[in-house]
Amino acid sequence: AGSLTAAAPRVFLSQSAVSEQMRKLEDAAGQTLLLRSKSGVVLTPAGLRLQVHAQRLLDAAEQAWRDLRGSTLQGQVRLGVTDYFKPQALTALLARLAQAHPRMRLQVQVGKSAEVEAAWSQGALDLVLTMAVGDTAADVTAGTAALHTEPLVWAAQAGVAMDGPGGLPLVVLPPGCALHQLSQRLLRAQGVAYEVMHQASGVAGLQAAVAAGLGVACLNQSALVDGMVALPAGSGLPDLPPVQFQLLPLRAEATPLLAQVRNLLQAQWSQAESGRHRAG
Repeated sequence: AGSLTAAAPRVFLSQSAVSEQMRKLEDAAGQTLLLRSKSGVVLTPAGLRLQVHAQRLLDAAEQAWRDLRGSTLQGQVRLGVTDYFKPQALTALLARLAQAHPRMRLQVQVGKSAEVEAAWSQGALDLVLTMAVGDTAADVTAGTAALHTEPLVWAAQAGVAMDGPGGLPLVVLPPGCALHQLSQRLLRAQGVAYEVMHQASGVAGLQAAVAAGLGVACLNQSALVDGMVALPAGSGLPDLPPVQFQLLPLRAEATPLLAQVRNLLQAQWSQAESGRHRAG
């Protein structure tokens, strides 16, 4: 919560009671767990380690409770995920979901945002995590749940030449990709000459092409991999809007299982983001 005062109502205690509990916890651990300042508190390295153990204990307790009460989720869920979503975050989300609900069967399809959205609209996928760009991120369908917003960047191999016979060497995905359309529209609007040097079939291919020095690509920041850098402002390229990762709404015929899984994905992402911010 960022401070003991803000944390107190969440655990239905007074601020003094929370402070006393934290003091006893630090005495038991034999280490300082929180660094206190006028602006609030942050976890120490020891606090971060304890947080990891605590989350595992809470997850195990919740799994035991659900198993004893017969409330472990069961059934099959078809989940579609845009390939722009960072794989490490997806792996962590799915691992925690599988640990908490071992009887649930997840079928995961990773692909272009337009592809998984089309599969969802046709009923071939139950839940979809997609990416919306700029204005389309703000104009979301009723029931859409925003998970995360991040910047777009112009990505390149460090030191790659920014001009060629046809202008800026551009690496893109197929024309149906929103970032393909956005990057070329912005370049034309700013009068930047460009030439498509490579068209990849997926994000992994795009990353490999950029890291190999084949050209520059428009990418979400979290999709940068080793061998790639974000070009700084003032490089002569257009400013880029942010992107938003979001869960599409449940369809009218969605089962209670799908609603529960969707809520769990949102909750787990919120917990993971909160942990990353505190660690940062």
